[in-house]
Amino acid sequence: MTEQQAREEMVKLGASFFARGYATGSAGNLSLLLDDGNLLATPTGSCLGELEADRLSKVTLAGEWLSGDKPSKEIAFHRALYARDPECKAVVHLHSHYLTALSCLEGLDTQNCIRPFTPYVVMRVGDVPVVPYYKPGDQRLADDLSRLAGQYRAFLLANHGPVVVGKSLREAADNTEELEETARLMFTLGDRAIRYLSASEVAELRSR
Repeated sequence: MTEQQAREEMVKLGASFFARGYATGSAGNLSLLLDDGNLLATPTGSCLGELEADRLSKVTLAGEWLSGDKPSKEIAFHRALYARDPECKAVVHLHSHYLTALSCLEGLDTQNCIRPFTPYVVMRVGDVPVVPYYKPGDQRLADDLSRLAGQYRAFLLANHGPVVVGKSLREAADNTEELEETARLMFTLGDRAIRYLSASEVAELRSR
């Protein structure tokens, strides 16, 4: 994929997220790793529904701003994920409704906040650890995600929302949507008795 194609894909996926209510206002950010080793990211304060290909931020893995509009302050935790996970080629961070609601609950299992009850969340995402609350842009977000990078494909930032990685921006976007749909199902089911997948059923899915 050329850099121009990557820019166009980011604009297209950002607009799709916004149009379907996964992103509101100027919340959330996207990034991907270019073939030249630099990052393409959504600019600070940008609306995912109004991105412009030639204004996207281009930064180095070390954080140097190369071109485009100023990058989001949250690019620091994106960079940490790329630096520690060689399979990470894209990062999606949204403030989507149900996952953000989930992130605000007390008593979540910090090792895996979504106990498996559908096969798809197991196959596409796996366990989802919870990162403690820090204010947006805090370096400790990057530090904590760096320690977890390479072990998981998705993370839930407490009182903040999801972070999902992928081998492409499309994969990260698809997995973010799968996770959001799972969280929506959790709230839909509420306090009803849920038939969770057994350990052997989960192991079978993970072996695929």
